[in-house]
Order: sequence, then structure tokens, then C-alpha cells
Amino acid sequence: MTTASTARLIAALCTLTLLWEPALALAQDSLQPLGWDDQIRLPEAVDQNADPHIVEVALEARLATVTIAPGVEVEAWTYNGTIPGPLIRAQVGDRVIVHYTNNLPRPSTVHWHGLRVPIEMDGVPGYSQPPVEVGDAFTYDFIVPDAGIFWYHPHVMSAAQVGFGLYGAFVVEDPEEDLGIADELVIVLSDIDADDDGELRSPDTGGSLGMVFGREGNHVLVNGRQHPTLAARAGAPQRWRIVNAAKSRYFMLDLGAGHVFRKIGGDGGLTEYSEDHDFLVLGAGERADVLVTPAAEPGESLMLRSVLHDRGFGSTEYRDVEDLVAITMADMPPYDAGPLPDTRREIVPYSAEGATAVALTLTLVQDPRDRSFEYRINDRPGWNATPVPASPGEVQLWTVENTTKWSHPLHLHGFFFLVLDENDEPVRPLEWKDTVDIPFERTRRLLVRFDDRPGTWIFHCHILDHAEGGMLSAVQLGLPLSEFTPLADH
Repeated sequence: MTTASTARLIAALCTLTLLWEPALALAQDSLQPLGWDDQIRLPEAVDQNADPHIVEVALEARLATVTIAPGVEVEAWTYNGTIPGPLIRAQVGDRVIVHYTNNLPRPSTVHWHGLRVPIEMDGVPGYSQPPVEVGDAFTYDFIVPDAGIFWYHPHVMSAAQVGFGLYGAFVVEDPEEDLGIADELVIVLSDIDADDDGELRSPDTGGSLGMVFGREGNHVLVNGRQHPTLAARAGAPQRWRIVNAAKSRYFMLDLGAGHVFRKIGGDGGLTEYSEDHDFLVLGAGERADVLVTPAAEPGESLMLRSVLHDRGFGSTEYRDVEDLVAITMADMPPYDAGPLPDTRREIVPYSAEGATAVALTLTLVQDPRDRSFEYRINDRPGWNATPVPASPGEVQLWTVENTTKWSHPLHLHGFFFLVLDENDEPVRPLEWKDTVDIPFERTRRLLVRFDDRPGTWIFHCHILDHAEGGMLSAVQLGLPLSEFTPLADH
């Protein structure tokens, strides 16, 4: 047999094998069927820099028509024309350069949620940079010091602009980390409020009462799509990096009986050790890094749902479970992966001994004159806030008392903290957090250490209507309190 005949025979046998064995038609190292994540995969930002340790991307905020479901289009505010904006990937220690252009009808900025960046890059007008005016540009330039799941969004009219579609995921990977799982999804959960004609609804619907609860959109989205589908091979593990980018909505995720979420990480990278959860609760702004193993008979489907979570008055009454993603099992033999991998990370907790005590009380008041409502921290709304003084190197123990009838995911810009239990011991497994749920009518204690990045770092409820309704304050780090000026707009 000639060499050419041999080659033709091999090619024919390969084609025949692919027809009879779909498992061999997988992408390299993947255990999933081809095109398994086509409906849910995020677009990634294009790195314009040849240096392997510099990620340089262009980010344009502009209006665009986006399709959120078959036949449903919305005139949205977007980054680079998509909801969510492009996924930005980097590795620990990389320099990230983002050339941002604002072609929206209003001023805006970009805040890098959870990233420990210099104050000049934090994206809060008045404290870190001027707002980027219509038609203007700004270059964000910083080093990413931590692995983890982060995200980006504006901090001007943040409830409106995030609600209109301005958000995107930012993943920082640790090159030393190897879980042996090739199939990964970055999942951005959100919602958008639009009428039947695709017009965005006003961000102040319901007036003061709407602010009190926190406005939620009528279309729940997963990576910008309503009810997308996902194909999967039964038993083949997947890694999901999940971001709750909704401006008010909590998600309580459920994959059905017999399935668990193995949580291996969260806001600030891997946790101390992995832990299995039947349900996964994410408040607005929180993230989770989980391993899942969808399993059912070929052709059958699972449904990732958000079940009802009690975040306060009105959050479970007369409401429905939300179907998020339909996962259909491919016509492939089940994969026997064995047990999911356990992960471990050494985290050295701060000592609370000698920490500065800081008391923060979250309240809701009503003006007897016009019956309007106002959220406050330590009896002051954000536009009349008294900051928390801090010095570089100082450790503080925050006692956050929530006296209201609604939970509040509290987010601290620029720093991680540890959550403590009732005995003032760090909650196990240890986890670096930048956003934590403060349940209604409950108290949480947080331990935070400030490094040498002087500036005014805000903290606020990440139900963004609540932040704009007054639940916002700041840490004045290494600066005189006399230089603090409360913000009227963020």
C-alpha cells in the first residue's frame, strides 16, 4: 500500500470513528460535547499587548441593541456592545491597562469591584478621579495582586447604569493553581427592566418605596441571555465562576436533588478548604467559585434555578422560582470522574487582639413631612456621612448592626476582610471577602486590615438603590478627617 493510500485510509477511519464515537469529537482536554457552552460563553476582551505580563484592552461604554431572548431586543447601555461587557482575564502580578471611552449620554466611570487597586484607579468620582464626561476617555492602569473573581461596573448613577446593562466579569488566575478540570464557565447573573417594546424602564419606578426594597428587573439574565441552554456530559465535572452583578437581586442557586455545589473559592480567591452546599446564596456583588457535576440520563435535562431567599419583607411573598439555565445531557456515555477534587489554601487570619473597634448601625428612617424614606449608616445618609478614620497598617473590628427589615450586602472598596462568628472567631473555612450579607435585624462582625494606600475608600450596600438612598459611607485612610467631603452622586 502506498503512503498516499495509507493516509487516505487513516483519514477515512478517523471520519468513521468520529461518526460512531461522539466523545472523540471533543475539544482538546474537554470532557464536554462540541459547542456545549455556545449559548452561554462570554466574549473575551482582546489583549492588544504582546507582552505576556501586560493585558491591554479597549473598553467603550455605548448604547447598543442587544438580544436577551429569541425575539426580545433591548436598547441597553453596554461595554463594547454586549451584556455583560467582555470578560477580562489576567494572571496574578500582571499589569492591566484599560483604555476606556465614554460614548454614553451621561458621564460615567469604571469601578473594579474587589480588586485591590490604587485609589486613583478605584473609579469613584470625587475621591479617585473626575467623572469621564460624554465623549471623553480615561486610561485605567494597575497591577492585579490577587487571584479571584472580580467584576467591573460604573460608579456614577450606579443603580441606573448597572441596571441598564453596564457590568462585566474580571478573572485573575493563579498560574500555580491546577485543579485538573478543563471545562470552565464564567457565569454573570443579572436582570434588566424593560417593557414589551424593549425600552428600558425608568430607574426610579416606585419612588421612595421602590428604593426601600431595591428595584429588580423583569428579565433575569445569565450572561446576558434569558433562559439559555447548556449541553453537558453526565458525570463530567465543570468549574463555574459566578458573579452576581444584579443591582438588587439575591440569587439562591439550586441544581436539583442529588447535586451539590462544591465551593472552592469566592470574592478573593480560593477558600481555606472546599465545602459542599446544597444551595448557594449570593447577594448583590458577591461571587463564588464552585465545582459541579451535572448528572442525568442522556437526553434528559436539569434546571439551574434561583429559589426563593428571604432577604426581608416582600422578598418571598407572591414570587416565583426563577429558571436560569437548562442543562441537557449529551448523547454520550456517562463519565466516571470519581470524587470531585478537594482544595486547600493557607490563609493566615488577622488577629483581633488590639484591633480598633468600629460600630456601624444600618437604619431606615422616614421623613414625617413628605413620607419619603432614607437609609443611613450611623444615623447619617451618604451625602452627609461621617467617615471612619484609619491609619496604614491598622486592624479594625467592625460591628455592623442591621436594624432594618431588609438584608444588605455590604461592600468595602479596595480591601478584603474576614467575617467573624458569634465567638469573634473567623468563620471557617477562612475566606477573603469584600462583600458580605448583613441579614435583616442581625449583626455581623468583620475584621479588616488597611495597608498603605491612603485615600477615601467608600463602603456601601450593594443593593445600589439602597446606596443611592443613603446607605453609603467611607474610610478616610491616612488622610485628615477635615479633608473629607461627602458625595452627592456616585
